[in-house]
Order: sequence, then structure tokens, then C-alpha cells
Amino acid sequence: MFGYYIALALRSLRTTPILSALMVAAIAVGVGAAMTTLTLNYMMSRNALAHKDDVLYAMQLDNWAPDRGWQSPNEMPWEINYKDAISLLHSDIPTYQVAMHRWGGPLSREDSELRPYSAEARVTSRDFFALFDVPFIYGGSWSSDADSNPVYQIVLSQQTNEKLFNGENSVGRTVNFNGAPFTVVGVTEYWQPSPKVHDLNNGNFKKSAEVFLPFGLHRSFEIYSWGNTNGWKGEVIDSYETHLGSEYVWIQYWVQLDSAQQLEDYRDYLTGFIRQQKAQGRFPRPLKFGLSRPSQWLQLNEVVEDDDYMLNWLSLAFLLVCLVNAVALLLAKFLRKASEAGVRRALGANRRAIFTQHLVESGCIGLAGGLVGIFLTTATLALMRQLQMGALDSVAAMDWLMMSAAIGLAILSSLLAGLYPAWRISRTNPSIYLKTQ
Repeated sequence: MFGYYIALALRSLRTTPILSALMVAAIAVGVGAAMTTLTLNYMMSRNALAHKDDVLYAMQLDNWAPDRGWQSPNEMPWEINYKDAISLLHSDIPTYQVAMHRWGGPLSREDSELRPYSAEARVTSRDFFALFDVPFIYGGSWSSDADSNPVYQIVLSQQTNEKLFNGENSVGRTVNFNGAPFTVVGVTEYWQPSPKVHDLNNGNFKKSAEVFLPFGLHRSFEIYSWGNTNGWKGEVIDSYETHLGSEYVWIQYWVQLDSAQQLEDYRDYLTGFIRQQKAQGRFPRPLKFGLSRPSQWLQLNEVVEDDDYMLNWLSLAFLLVCLVNAVALLLAKFLRKASEAGVRRALGANRRAIFTQHLVESGCIGLAGGLVGIFLTTATLALMRQLQMGALDSVAAMDWLMMSAAIGLAILSSLLAGLYPAWRISRTNPSIYLKTQ
């Protein structure tokens, strides 16, 4: 019987092509607007580290001005300073721990015709790849002493390796970065978390680093962060050593604590560390530190803001307006076929059959509207990617889940829109139309 209703629906759509097209367009526009904002918010709110959400922690130290917080009275800085990072790296409590920041410089190969180009780098400790589950195609991380000594080793991303070495195994080969020769020790597989939970200070959805460098190279190159550098008191910075020893915060710090005991031990360690620093005249604020899981870190950094959620509601309200128009069009279409419904009633069809037939027709209209809505959504997202010049490539895109949601939303919307018109036509009195036939 369902197949019969589908056949009747398709025949009805063909007999009124203009009216049917208007209904499909009304639903498609509403679904397209709603799914564009829903897709953006869905992609922006994902937790790329959800599989390790119970063991990873972004660390904060409340080493700020005694009379004010970071941005509010109780808020801590998002980053820590260099000397604290160096001290914390000596702890043996975490399974893995990572100090890092953004940098960059010219990258080239001596035996290549490729011109030097500016590559974004992540200066980090060797645990970075294990803590964030960054997979390797070739090789691995650098040696263990590279976190504190100037070891000229480098890890390339897959895209960089393809650009420099045509995707070949480049481990042991040499590249020039910032005017110095580096030995390639590893090539990472494609790794583009979105949002970049590990670094929300330098663009939540920007591309990941093209190369990775050891943390022990700071003094050799006098590396300054390409990200945020903030301080709370006046300090005379007259040399690079002074910069490293200052209270300026510019290092991001993450730890992996695999058990409750590790977490408790690390909390005790941080408490003792801060008390030790207080005894030396540092950390003027009340003792406080933060260990935030990736899901909490996304909320603290407001990756998805309240305005984004408001846009969701506005887009759904626009979909509702489109459904009201669809209801009017469906009612006009169904009442136009009232005589056919009357004849079917006279031939033995009950009200339930008439109601189901027209509700199935509404569902077919919704399915068509959903498919067109997906096209409108993907076109809108493509335009946004073009206007943002690649900054939203990882966000402004539909996956299969969102495509399925678009079709489901369109069918559900059309069925809701068709309830009243289908009920109205099912109440048709057949005797009125039998007199006119």
C-alpha cells in the first residue's frame, strides 16, 4: 500500500509542477539556512581530543598581578612563562607533558629547485606526538635531550614532505630552516584537528604546523613566539636571556595523567611548586592553578560563542516561517484535489487512508526539499570557504551525519507541515463531489 501511495504522490506532483516546485523551494530554502548554521556550530563544537578527554589536561598557573586577574578577577592566564615551563618539564609524574608555542621561518632544500618559503612551525617538547596521538608515516620524534639542548632535528608534516621530497621517505635527509641545516627524523601523517584544541590562542580553525622543532633550540635562534605574549608588570627586557627569565607568558602546557593517583600527585606537585615560588617572591596571587580537560578547555575559550547559538535559533525560526508558507501551499494543493478524495471515499477508502496518502505526498515533497537544501547548504559553505581564503576549510563542510540530518529535518518538517492539510482533506464529505461527477 505504501508503494501505491508513493505512486499517487509522484503523479500528483507531476500534475501541478509549479505549485510543487514552490513547496520544494520553500522547504529547501528553510532547510538550507538552518543546516548552514547548524553545520557550522556542529563542526566548531567538536572535540578533536574526545578519545582522550579523561586523561589530557591543559595547565594554567595563576601567576598574574596581585590586584587583578587575567581578564576577570578570578581568571588565570591561558599560557605560562618560559622558566616555569622548563621547571615543570623536569617532573616525572605525567605520562607525557608538552610545552610548546607557535613559530616559523624560511624552509628550503639545497638540492631542490623549490624556492624557500615561509613555513609555520611548532616549537615543542618530544612528548607532543605521543600526547596528542600524532601518527607518523616515517621515523618518529627527536632524541630525548632535544628538549633542553640545541639538537638540530626536525619533523615534517605530510604536506611539507610531499612539497620538499615528493612524498618519499625523507628521514635522514637535510632541510634548511631559518638559515640552518636540520636533519629530518620523522614525517607525520595528515593531522588536522578541528578545532585546534591543543592551540586555541592562534586561530581555532587554522591549519596545523608544517614543521615541528625541539624545545631546546630557543637560545640558538633566540626564538620569540609567533602567538600571544603577555605580561602584567613593567620589566626591562634588554636581552634574550632577560626575555626567557621574565614573567611574560607565551608557552602552552599540556599533561597526560592516566590515573586518578597521577592526577592527585600532580596536583600536590603543582601546589608545592607554587609555594616554593611564593617563597622566592613570585606568584603574588592566592595559590591557584588549573587543569582543564579538552572539553572544558573548549568551553573556557568559548570556541562556540553565545551569538553562534543564537544564530541557530534564528535559522530554525526562518525554517518555521518557510513551513508556514508550505502549509498554505499544501492546503491549496490538497483542496484542489478534493473531488478525487471524495470519489475515493465513495469507493470505500476510509479517512485514515486519505490522510495517509496525502501525508506520504508531503513526505515526498520534504525529501525533494531536503536534497535541494543539501545543495544550497554545500554551496553556501563553499562560498564561505572561498571568502575566508581557507581559514574555514575544516569547518565549513558537511559530513554524512549532517547530510542525513538535513534530509531528516526536511522530511520531518514537511510531515509536520502536511498534518493539517492532510487532516482537512480527509474530512471531505464525499456526497458533495458525487453530485458534481
